[in-house]
Amino acid sequence: MSLNTFSPAHTHLQPKGLNQLSQKSSVVVVGAGAFGGWTALYLRRKGLKVTLVDAWGAGNVRGSSGDESRIIRATYGSNEFYFDLCLRSMKLWKEHERHWNKKLFYNKGVIWFCYEESNILLDESVPIMRKHGMEFEYLSALALKEKFPFINTENIHHAYFDPTGGFLKARESCQAVKEAFVKEGGEFMEAQVKPGQLQAGKLSALQLSDGSIIQADAYLFACGAWLGQLFPDVLGKTITCTKQEVFYFGMPSEYESLPPWVDADGKDFYYGIPSHHGFKIGVDRRGADFDPMNTVRVNTPEVLERVRGFLGYRFPGLQNAPLLNGRVCPYENSPDGNFIFEKHPEADNVIFLGGGSGHGFKHGPALGELVANTLSPQGI
Repeated sequence: MSLNTFSPAHTHLQPKGLNQLSQKSSVVVVGAGAFGGWTALYLRRKGLKVTLVDAWGAGNVRGSSGDESRIIRATYGSNEFYFDLCLRSMKLWKEHERHWNKKLFYNKGVIWFCYEESNILLDESVPIMRKHGMEFEYLSALALKEKFPFINTENIHHAYFDPTGGFLKARESCQAVKEAFVKEGGEFMEAQVKPGQLQAGKLSALQLSDGSIIQADAYLFACGAWLGQLFPDVLGKTITCTKQEVFYFGMPSEYESLPPWVDADGKDFYYGIPSHHGFKIGVDRRGADFDPMNTVRVNTPEVLERVRGFLGYRFPGLQNAPLLNGRVCPYENSPDGNFIFEKHPEADNVIFLGGGSGHGFKHGPALGELVANTLSPQGI
């Protein structure tokens, strides 16, 4: 599959001291979520021997990349790197869904509910979007009410509609990437891993949960919230995990006209995706510290109560909507919310890729492409 290459003019995702890989190199990628799956696929397309390992399978419910859907939007204020990365991802999402004949990207746009006349994140995004021939649609509170009568517009100053965004099928996307990776010659293994010994500045091998070991020229760890646990001395204080909660409610058919939305209140940042799975609503405010190995993933009653309160206020027709299901999503947070692409300080053949911080999924295709181009700039 031939695709144009993304190469941003400047990026903080350019780790120092990485050894360049060639087509003769072998690589093990740990984690088949949005970051690991796409990176493994692009490394394979460069001709490398790539093994992708995941403890519970691509798109599994325990990982940060599971669940049914994710919002995709290019609004990053004045941060052009993430804007460019997301724009490239949108192109790649569309190209891959056509190539695979799978519907993954629903370009329904994203609507933002703004409480004040000025919103820095959105206001600073406007000139960047205009530079690319894109434009927000400004909606007064009255225009928003006329367009979507079921929204309570009280305390909303205005809304912005971004027609470029929408939502992605999350779980199905991870599985589609893994299937393409295997079809294109990659090897997939379902197993838990434990890093072996460091010898002469290199990782010697990985120990698998079935008792076997696997060796390669390089090891890339993109295992989300588990990064800090696998490398506690290096990443234990850098990658933290919080308990984030999402809920799905039953909804009348008229809500299907509503695009994915973000309530920019500056506090909870509730967001939602109305789809055939139900009316999804999540809380983007960081939750309590969470151990990703915790098998008890039960929603918090207090969080559900607050969500119901917001739901009934902003969407009065859903005040008594039935709760269909809930999910706990482990956020893998970096200190500043930026992605992490770094070499292990004591092992030249170990690379870390993570820090999704709740906004990483949408960037998967472009980030995987960028990482593969950095590690193996020549390829095929």
